[in-house]
Amino acid sequence: MEDLYSQVTARIVAQLEEGRLPWVQPWDSSAVLAGLPRNASSGRAYSGINILILWHALFEGEFTAQRWLTFKQAEALGGHVRKGERGVTVCYADRFTPKDARGGDGGASGAGSGDVSAPSGGGDEVRQVAFLKRFTVFNVAQCDDLPGHLYEAEGSEQRADLVTIPEAEALIAASGASISIGAPHACYMPRADRIEVPTQAAFIEPINYYRTVLHELGHWTGHGSRLDRDQTGRFGTVSYGREELVAEMCSAFTCAALGIVPTVRHADYIACWLEVLKGDNRAIFRAASQASKAADFLLAFRPIADAAADAGEVA
Repeated sequence: MEDLYSQVTARIVAQLEEGRLPWVQPWDSSAVLAGLPRNASSGRAYSGINILILWHALFEGEFTAQRWLTFKQAEALGGHVRKGERGVTVCYADRFTPKDARGGDGGASGAGSGDVSAPSGGGDEVRQVAFLKRFTVFNVAQCDDLPGHLYEAEGSEQRADLVTIPEAEALIAASGASISIGAPHACYMPRADRIEVPTQAAFIEPINYYRTVLHELGHWTGHGSRLDRDQTGRFGTVSYGREELVAEMCSAFTCAALGIVPTVRHADYIACWLEVLKGDNRAIFRAASQASKAADFLLAFRPIADAAADAGEVA
């Protein structure tokens, strides 16, 4: 798995050094709608590092649908992967308790899809071992004889020109977060557990108000009473860069799930991100996993009918 860690990290570092943010690529092309990659068989959305891996493959292959299948899933649907097509490696992470731990009662503990951080230990906690499964998936455009609806265009509604997005407004209100609107800057203050953002009228492109609020809500999810991430780092430190990376990808993932198409993204922290990624080839995996958890935390505030379709992670 070290090869996978190194390959993905090296590619993302190269993109950042070119000034490109890999988690916003789906909005660089009008041919692909905003959204998360999904398994074409189950309809479930991928999460964590798999989002970045599949978004990269989407644009590299010039595909126009964010639907993916394993070789066996394509066959189960009556189709097949075309000869000579190259798949994309995605991964599924979890943990299990060895048989010799706590009376030998083993079994998976359910750490969560895409979470590749090392298990915590110490004290009297049951020892757990992390494991990672690799799967190869193919875009539906690389397959023949699949059911016709899998090849259909994924809708045509673009929301970049909307100023009021009801789903986003409902999510923000339902979160219960303390948000002060009208500040001269955007920030989250962990000690006060409060968000400050400018009014929507202060944005040259009003749609970016939502992207910014969701970025700060990404930080908000890391509070000790919620997902409990380390938010003690000061500007310019590695820990600060890690948290900004999580919040940035959380905003990108949440925007994608809500169909929001921002026109600007935070690129102010590229130097911090590069320092983090170059120092640890697993950092982007951990950050993407934490960002997915943060996005899921926020998306849970949507109306039940809207949230149900996006749950889960599959091969």
